[in-house]
Amino acid sequence: MAFVEYDLACPKCDSSDAYAIDDKGWGKCFSCNSNIPPEQNGAETVSTVQDSRVAFLNRQSSRTGQYSSSQGTSGGYSASNGVVYRDMRDRKLDIPTLQKYGVGFRGTDIVFPYANDAAAKVRIGGEKKFKIEGEWNTTPSLFGQERFSSGGKRVLCVEGEFDALAAYQMLGYKYPVVSVRNGAQSALNDCKNNYEWLDSFDEVTFFFDNDTAGQDAQAKCAELFSHKSFTITPSNNLKDACEYMDGHQKAFVDAFWRAERWTPDGIVAGSSLYDAVMKPINKADVMYPYDGLNKLTYGIRQGELVTVTAGSGLGKSQFLREIVWHILQNTTDNIGLMFLEESTRKTGLSLMSLAADKPLHLPDCESTQEEKDSAFEQTLGTNRVFLFDHFGSSDVDNIVNRVRYLAKVVGCNYIFVDHISIIVSAQNNGDERKAIDEIMTKLRMLVQETGVSLICVSHLKRPESKGHEEGAATSLAQLRGSGSIAQLSDMVIGLERNGQADDATERNTTRVRVLKNRFCGITGKGCSLLYDLRTGRMNEFNEQEEAEKAL
Repeated sequence: MAFVEYDLACPKCDSSDAYAIDDKGWGKCFSCNSNIPPEQNGAETVSTVQDSRVAFLNRQSSRTGQYSSSQGTSGGYSASNGVVYRDMRDRKLDIPTLQKYGVGFRGTDIVFPYANDAAAKVRIGGEKKFKIEGEWNTTPSLFGQERFSSGGKRVLCVEGEFDALAAYQMLGYKYPVVSVRNGAQSALNDCKNNYEWLDSFDEVTFFFDNDTAGQDAQAKCAELFSHKSFTITPSNNLKDACEYMDGHQKAFVDAFWRAERWTPDGIVAGSSLYDAVMKPINKADVMYPYDGLNKLTYGIRQGELVTVTAGSGLGKSQFLREIVWHILQNTTDNIGLMFLEESTRKTGLSLMSLAADKPLHLPDCESTQEEKDSAFEQTLGTNRVFLFDHFGSSDVDNIVNRVRYLAKVVGCNYIFVDHISIIVSAQNNGDERKAIDEIMTKLRMLVQETGVSLICVSHLKRPESKGHEEGAATSLAQLRGSGSIAQLSDMVIGLERNGQADDATERNTTRVRVLKNRFCGITGKGCSLLYDLRTGRMNEFNEQEEAEKAL
């Protein structure tokens, strides 16, 4: 059933334009809901009403501005059969727009034809419910595609049929506008199925709904056409082209002409970076505890991955603890400690030793309960230090998950992992290079994801000549693995000490060397640290000055 006469006066109520007659001769009033049989409408026969349909609608066109559709094809499905064109005042769509796309009314349903009327999407009774008619699955064209010639300067692709109608009208009926068939979820496949037609235009512009699904689909479709893709950025929090019809038509036209050329993820136009480059450069979030090291590195920054490396037994863990204690004293940030070669008790006591200036972790250290309590309150008792009890769980995924937990749940801005070599030994693949690559890649991604400062320890390969325990210099080439530690770290700091020297000062002196510095590029020796056996501290000192004093 389809209505063939509209905007008539109702014989049952006072309405002057709510009455319509269908192709069977029945009358329907959309004001009082009356139903009038054919004999009371003066309809001679059903066939007479159907045969006179086109003539009647042509008469109506001169009186009300309505137009009839074509008769469609004979002998098969045609979306245009029974369709009448009239303004959609609620959507501000006019008859020329609707005629262009063949969109009209069949009773209270709205018909959106596809593929030269071979199929249609029908919006039922004005509700947001649809049914499909005709050869839908065998005609995968975009909505409106057959209404425009292929090729030309530009085409606009939107997410819905009403959006296509609105955009075409706002652009002055000048430019081809098409829509994907089933919203964002099918957009990429729809564009692939009609790639050649879209690609025939010099520019393919996309404007999908301003929501997560729409913008994700828009990015995927734009990537499909690469260099010739453009995207429209929504303005004034408007969702789609239909919303622009409500008093924002000029804004839509402006947005269309300001469409931005699509760029792949990670590619940023330099012209968009003005605000970013004009911000003051953050020198550091906290400094290292040693002036010489700060002169080369400018301190510690969140969002950086720092690797500390040295030979075995040369004070890497103590060096990290000095940094932890310094951060505790100079910030209010939380700190995560993952010292994988020692128990949480040993890590806690060693940290307390720095606050007490006594090696509380050693059995022969004399200290009072008051000193221990004070050291505890300054370190573990601050509720800012979180330790990882790693017993039996040092595989890479477990470590990565704990780092993420410390960063996102506990809120640690500084996390220490000592050391990644023990994680490698927990892997089952037997390939050290591959395991190190995997660990460093995942840790690098975590830093990018969370923005924490991650400071890790890595062992070195043994040099061909004297070993690092005898004071051999450190270098990036001695890092274990395939080079991923050097490549993925923002900063690499090497520690050098001759632990076998006869001279006590030499034996307890650690030289700190910056091997890589992505922040400013300055490398070389940063400072010298002397380990105090009495206090258990690593203190910075000037070797040249001390040597001159000894003369």
